[in-house]
Amino acid sequence: MITESSAEVARAAATVIAERTDAATHDIALVLGSGWGPTADLIGETVATVENTVVPGFTGAAVAGHTGTMRSVAVSGSGKRALVFGTRTHFYEGRGVRAVVHAVRTAAAAGCQTIVLTNGCGGLNPDWAPGTPVLIRDHINLTGESPIEGANFVDLTDLYTPRLRDLAREVDPSLDEGVYVQFRGPHYETPAEVQMAKILGGDLVGMSTTLEAIAAREAGMDVLGVSLVTNAAAGISETALSHEEVLEAGQAAAQRCGELLSQIVARI
Repeated sequence: MITESSAEVARAAATVIAERTDAATHDIALVLGSGWGPTADLIGETVATVENTVVPGFTGAAVAGHTGTMRSVAVSGSGKRALVFGTRTHFYEGRGVRAVVHAVRTAAAAGCQTIVLTNGCGGLNPDWAPGTPVLIRDHINLTGESPIEGANFVDLTDLYTPRLRDLAREVDPSLDEGVYVQFRGPHYETPAEVQMAKILGGDLVGMSTTLEAIAAREAGMDVLGVSLVTNAAAGISETALSHEEVLEAGQAAAQRCGELLSQIVARI
């Protein structure tokens, strides 16, 4: 269950966000991973921008390709308000699981009933060229951790909401889907670890998202997960891995990914 201290900090953060954005509640939240930064510009009009550092429990961006702000965006054509986080706390930063899922719990406290979790990842399918968006249909959490504290047995059977995946495919019928495998990081996976993930049923490998998705389900939110394949996973191609490659692939695919999410969010 969400501990009282975690809930209190999330409520305090939501209060500050409401004051800074002049919006009592928000409807949908988006967490933008590597390569997804421009998405907020395409969803609708940014009504307010809030520095993370003025909101309880948040810090500035720790990874290149992320921004240390959150935005309140009026979603075009829907009358809804989106809360867009330009960065996330990664598990490998060593700040603890509560910090990793704080944005999710804050979004829930702010009234969001749906959350869209995005990331940049390595692809195991050689047909997925860098810049390919893939829906997450399930995940394997290899962090050895859970955001749930106490005897709260949350059902994760349909963690990534089927209705939202169907809606995404209505927007883009070419979208594939796969199983996302989260490693602890920050080092990239070895070729042997990638093959292990493949044997376990994985299609995508990365260093985020699963803990956030679990926290979102605990909070009763619908979850849509979308990965941007920024590179072939270790051992799938002969190219060495680098964060610069991740950023370059994200920049090249920014327009397509932004348009995709803007259409999906408008329909939710």
